[in-house]
Amino acid sequence: MSNIEKQDLIIEGKAKAVYNTTDPALVWVHNLDQATALNGKKKEAITNKAHYTNAISGLLFQYLAEQGIANHFVERLNDTDVLVKKLTMAKVEVVTRNYASGSFERKYAVPHLQELTPKVQEFYYKNDQLDDPSLNDSQILALGLASTSDIATFRSTALAVNEKLTALFAEIGIILVDFKVEYGYQADGSLLLADELSPDNMRLIDATTQVSLDKDVFRQGTGEITDVYEIVLSRLQHALHY
Repeated sequence: MSNIEKQDLIIEGKAKAVYNTTDPALVWVHNLDQATALNGKKKEAITNKAHYTNAISGLLFQYLAEQGIANHFVERLNDTDVLVKKLTMAKVEVVTRNYASGSFERKYAVPHLQELTPKVQEFYYKNDQLDDPSLNDSQILALGLASTSDIATFRSTALAVNEKLTALFAEIGIILVDFKVEYGYQADGSLLLADELSPDNMRLIDATTQVSLDKDVFRQGTGEITDVYEIVLSRLQHALHY
């Protein structure tokens, strides 16, 4: 798709800038060399971070597509940029938790990395001004954020993603602790997995050492984010051969 050209900026967020293209069905996403935490309250420029998030996310979306989970990924263009399907993004974020960590650990006073059975799923309202408050099914419906069938798709797709990614990461000696996914509406109103899949929006730990391999090293100031992202990327590349 080398004939696709980038056009005007649609939106710039904490980690990405999104542009229209000469194909009205596609958008051009440019990953930014910066890390944010606490809904943007902590922000720092980090050289080459965009390379890692772009590469890891592309690999994981390609893998999920091969596993039968449709998503917005079309083509990786270069180190920092990707073409994806143009969608109307849902205002609901879905977090799936396999082990206790982060806010779940704090709110419920459970041991760090306690296994959660069944898997915990949480909904959040995608709104930085409100600090992404939590949602339940009735709140989603009352606020008009999604339909009952959409909520069912949020749940089922996130669980399918969890199953596939948990198995993939296990193959490369990494435990998937938790992760966030987002969805977008296609022109026919159907939902498609979208946004990003990288250590920016999931917690990963080394299965042997229990060392964090995700953005927690930035949140907590315990290491260099690109060092741990490089570990994740190199293991995925070795396993997937893309």
